[in-house]
Parts: sequence; structure tokens; C-alpha cells
Amino acid sequence: MFLRCTKRKKNGKEHRYWSIVENKRGAGDKIVQRHVLYLGEINDRQEAAWQKSIEVFEQGQPLPRTVALFPAERALEAEAAEHIVRVKLSELQLRRPRQWGACWLACHLYQELGLDRFWAERLPPSRKGTRWDLILQTLCAYRLIDPGSEWRLHREWFERSAMSDLLGADFAELAEAHKLYECHDLLLQHKTALFAHLTQRWRDLFNAKFDVLLYDLTSTYFESDPPFPAGDKRKHGYSRDKRPDCVQVVIALIVTPEGFPLAYEVMAGNTSDKATLKTFLEKIEKQYGKAQRIWVMDRGIPTEEILEQMRRSDPPVLYLVGTPKGRLSELEEKLTALPWHQAREGVEVKLLPESGEVYVFAQSRDRVHKERAMRRRQMHWLRDRLQELMRLQPKRAALLMKLGAAKQQAPAAWRLFAVRVPDGRKRKHQETDTPEPAQEFSFALRWDKLRETRRREGRYLLRCNLPERPPAQLWEFYLQLVQVEQAFKHLKGDLGLRPIYHQDPARIEAHLFIAFLAYCLHVTLGRRLRDLAPGLTPRVVLEKLGALQMIDVHLPTTDGREVILTRYTQPEPDQRLLLEKLKLKLPEQPPPKITAAQVKGN
Repeated sequence: MFLRCTKRKKNGKEHRYWSIVENKRGAGDKIVQRHVLYLGEINDRQEAAWQKSIEVFEQGQPLPRTVALFPAERALEAEAAEHIVRVKLSELQLRRPRQWGACWLACHLYQELGLDRFWAERLPPSRKGTRWDLILQTLCAYRLIDPGSEWRLHREWFERSAMSDLLGADFAELAEAHKLYECHDLLLQHKTALFAHLTQRWRDLFNAKFDVLLYDLTSTYFESDPPFPAGDKRKHGYSRDKRPDCVQVVIALIVTPEGFPLAYEVMAGNTSDKATLKTFLEKIEKQYGKAQRIWVMDRGIPTEEILEQMRRSDPPVLYLVGTPKGRLSELEEKLTALPWHQAREGVEVKLLPESGEVYVFAQSRDRVHKERAMRRRQMHWLRDRLQELMRLQPKRAALLMKLGAAKQQAPAAWRLFAVRVPDGRKRKHQETDTPEPAQEFSFALRWDKLRETRRREGRYLLRCNLPERPPAQLWEFYLQLVQVEQAFKHLKGDLGLRPIYHQDPARIEAHLFIAFLAYCLHVTLGRRLRDLAPGLTPRVVLEKLGALQMIDVHLPTTDGREVILTRYTQPEPDQRLLLEKLKLKLPEQPPPKITAAQVKGN
């Protein structure tokens, strides 16, 4: 290891920033450098102290050369003593503990989906022998297990993981910083082929069906300031992350009710929800052909024009969508006259044929209780907060700020209260001799709005062109939209979709592509857990198996050599139970290695 200095001029002054860098020897005696520690700006005395520490640490480090323990060319009649290695147990050492279990599971899922073969065909080695397919596998495993930046993978995570042991390649081949970034440039052209491959694998593994498609959108934001180059998709728009101050991109996703993604698209951050559906209908039809599919969407995504086109298509494109609350007001009189029908336990529906469609007015007892409890909790909090403000009597400017914060905290309950604030304008002339009483801060419950809200809690108006489907099935289809929201939750939570550190537009999309690859591993594990170990989540399994470590056992020999046993730790009872439930079998322990005798200089 050695110190590296980076110089930078700032405000006309030169600054020197120091890092500790390690040389690592890879295949073919190639040397690559790994950043070990960032020191920042240090003075000459601190630099000398660090240099001395590094020299002491490096002194006497062996450079082992791996040889065969039992060479194939050795004659069978060789002396028995040549086959005996005498070790010094008193000098046994344990080195390089690293995370193995979760890495092995990620590689197992990767191979189960056939991604190793898929990418080996499409990402051949470079002229210098760079294995882009293995680098991508490392990036996917990293995103699934412990997501972070590529720089963190290069600097910290790879050395703490057993990816080198599992993939049979070293740090120089898999974790060199430039290769990690350059790998992003090779991926996007294979996106269509990838999803075609994955749909077939999920059919083979789980008999997955793709006749019901759930469609929704989300956004992810960036802490970066425009302007950006022409064609950049980072724009200001409606933020689902509550960050309207940041630029963003919009992500549209299609998944099945089991959570398997069929396709996704990255669009400009100012894209309207209504402008996305037509493109996706054409994309799915072009890639997978015309078929009897049911599109399930929330309100606000399809326009009347698109729905009309879907009905007139040959064959018709089937859909089930939510409707805005305004449409419920228009049809409320007709719906009131219809009787309720029991769809299933706790769910009642009314069916209203209208202009070639069927409106489904559904009422769920469980949803009524849930939404009513949520509304009451917000109302109680807001009432107590408004009463507190009446007691405090803050000045008008401070009062407006506190009311704005309360509205943001309880937006649903705010619509049920009428709030009056003091008038801040001073009257120049009094029209009468009697002065008007000063307006004070007050609030009152809007009973008409409360009664209307109570009537609509737990009730949903859906529209579809599926007249022959039973109402209970239509209700189940709509409830499955939660799978799309769950996919977005996993992407932004477990898989660390953001923060996104890239600045190049193509690499931003490639970053999202790798996140979706990791989600494919995640949803595959979740689907297997649903059958074999219900109740467990993929994150729990990864953390549980992540406790399995790999370690190098070094045994010095009497003839100056060293036997190296690379071993993963034996699973504990709870880990064995989990492996048994998932029908997973751990691989054999790696074969031992032995170093050649070290030649001491005179």
C-alpha cells in the first residue's frame, strides 16, 4: 500500500487530498489499484506518520503462489513421504473473514433464472479478457444484498464478500472501478430480449400466467441542478416522493399479480400519467403479440380516448380501471336504486351497465373499518392541534405557517374542517361609526363533508369491459394493484434505487436496469418463499444466510510451505432449517491449496 496525492485548485489555492491505495495483483500478473482509505487534507507530519505506518504494515507480507496439492503427473510409486504434509497446529491462523451465504444465494438465483447463460452470450469477454458478464453478476448481487454506489463496491464491499470465490475471478477482474462503470454502457440494448427470456423462465419455474397485467407509475428524484443536456430525462414534475424541488424521472412498470415484471420504461420527469398508456399498449403487443390480456390500472392513467380505442381494438383489449370521485357523483342516483349483491364474505357490489361498459360499485367491510379508523385518527390529531393553536394565539404569520404544517400532516382531515384566520389587512376608512369586531382564529367541523366522506369510505367505483366476469373476481383484480406498489417499495427500499450518483443519462438508465435485474432475483426468491416457507420475506432470508461466513485457514508446514483451507462456516440450526425448507443444498467446500516454499534472501 502507498499514499496517493490528488491536487485540486479551489478559489485560486491548491489543495492536496490524500488516500491510501493498495496494489493488487490479478490474473496474468496485471496490477490494479484499490482505494483503501480516504484521508482528506493532511499536513507533512501526518503524511510522514501514515507513510511509516504503511511501511511497517507491508513489511514481511508473503506473496503466495498457488500450486496443485497432488500434481497429476506424480508417479504412483513415489515415496509415501512425498504425500505427507506436516503442519504446525500451534501456528494456525484464520484470515480474511468475508460474507458468503447471501452471495451464494444471489448467485444461485441468478443461475436459476438462466441469467448467467443469457449474459455470457450477449456480453463476450473483451480483447483484454474482461468478463463483463461476471461484472454484471457482481453488480446485481451487490444491489440485492447490500445496495450502494459502485465506488463503495470497489472500495469496501467486494473485499468483504465472497464473490471472488464464487465466480472464480479476482478483484482486478470484477471490482476495478473503471470496469464497474463501463459495464453500464453495454446493457440497455438487451432490455427487450431480457424480459422475453425472464417471462419464459418464470413460466418454466412457477407456471406463471401473464394474462392479467397491473400497470402503474412512480418517480425517483435526483439531488442535482439543471440545466442538463438536450434529451436528458431529468425534469421537474409531479413528485410521488414529495420532493417537488428536485428533478426526477418517471418509471412505468407492468407486473403480474404475483409480482413478476413484464416490462418497464423510464420517461422524462414531466411526463403526464395519461400520456404513457398508449405507448405501453403498443410495446407489449409488439413484443408478446396480440392476446386476451386484462389491464388493471388506477384512476388518472387512461383517458377516455384510450379506453375507446381499447374497446374498438380487434380483439378488444380488456381493462379494469378505477374512476375519479366525480364520476361517482354523476352515477350516484342510478347506483342508489340498484340492490347490493354479495360477492364474497364482507364484500358487496352493484353492477351498472352503461355505454358498452360495466360500472362496478364495490363496498368492502374491511376497507370501511380501515379507512374510517385512518380518518378518525387524522381528525383527532388535527382537532387537538387546532385547539392548541387557539390556546397559544400566535401572530398571524406564525399561525399561517403552523396551519400549513398541520394541513400537510393531516390532508384528508383538513378538508373536513372550516378554518378561519384573522384578516391581516388594515382598513383605511370605516364606513360606519361602529367598529367591526376583530376576526379571531376559529375552526368548525363541516358536517356535510363528513357525512359525504362516511358514505364513500371503503367504497370504490370501477369500470371495465368484462361483462361476463363475476364481480368477486373483478374486485380481486383491482386489489392486486397493491403488487405494483409493493414492487416500487422494494425498489426504493430493499434494493436502494436511489440515491443515483451517475450524471450521464445512459448510465442513469443502466443503473435503473441493474436495479430491476436485482428485483427479478428478489421476486423470484419471494415466489419460492410463498410456496415453501410462507411468512418469510426475501430480506429476512438474505440476512439470515448472510451470517454464513467464508474464512481462510492458514496452516504453516514444517518445510516452509503453507496449507490454505478456504472454508465457509457450518450453518446453525435455524439456517439449516431454512435451507431445508427452501430445498437448497450448499456446495462442497473448496479444495485446499498449498503455497510453494518461501526462498529467504541472504
